[in-house]
Amino acid sequence: MKNKAPHRNEIAIIGGTGLESLLEGIERIRVGTPYGLSPSMSIGEVRRRSVVFLPRHGHEHSTPPHKVNYRANIYAIYTLGVERVIATNAVGAINLDFRPGDLVVPHDLIDFTKQRSLTFYDDAPVTHVDFSEPYCPEVRAAVIEKAKQAVNTVRDLAVYVCTEGPRFETPAEIRMLRALGADVVGMTGVPETVLARELGMCYASLCFVSNMAAGIAQRITSKEVLEVSETVSSMIANVLAEVIRDLPRTRQCSCSSSTKNSRVSEIKKC
Repeated sequence: MKNKAPHRNEIAIIGGTGLESLLEGIERIRVGTPYGLSPSMSIGEVRRRSVVFLPRHGHEHSTPPHKVNYRANIYAIYTLGVERVIATNAVGAINLDFRPGDLVVPHDLIDFTKQRSLTFYDDAPVTHVDFSEPYCPEVRAAVIEKAKQAVNTVRDLAVYVCTEGPRFETPAEIRMLRALGADVVGMTGVPETVLARELGMCYASLCFVSNMAAGIAQRITSKEVLEVSETVSSMIANVLAEVIRDLPRTRQCSCSSSTKNSRVSEIKKC
């Protein structure tokens, strides 16, 4: 296993281990970062474009969501030259119109995590990154377009709420989250989105509804989540391949300038 990539990589996929099959010519790599060692990642090609695949929970799905080293993960793909990140996430449906198997492309989020390292800016320079549009509009649009070509039901306006896990939520918590405007709930979308923005990377998420949330469903099991994941995995892989093929080579969004006018020390000098 090598400790550096042989060339620049354009796009990263973060998700379940089954998605690794998308890549051709796979090379395994781990990257040391100031935040720890990354998990073993795969580098290869998807539709003739260089792609990094990062298994969020490790190749054996051995790391629970609240213990994922998100900063090491995001920093590692950043050092490999990645500019765009497409994440996949299993979510529970809070919105009563959503159903298991639906694809969801969130446009906004709510953070209910409790103990995660949420930023690269723990020290000076004090930096307040704008998060008015949490997900990259350019990558989101591409994901929505390809998802709608693949399936009939794509929820392209949805608020994702991230909870700490690893337990599922209580019915009372789900009622509260619905009152706050959340549509789906997951355990992995934060701080990935934040960290990617802080490094000027584009980030969008393709979620699939694996279950109805607590209080809507009588009981939630990991078995149910995995069964739905297996059902939609090939479809999600096809959508990702189409997105990667057709994404413009040059970014037209503002994600790369995320820290402009965000550092207090620079503003005070003006």
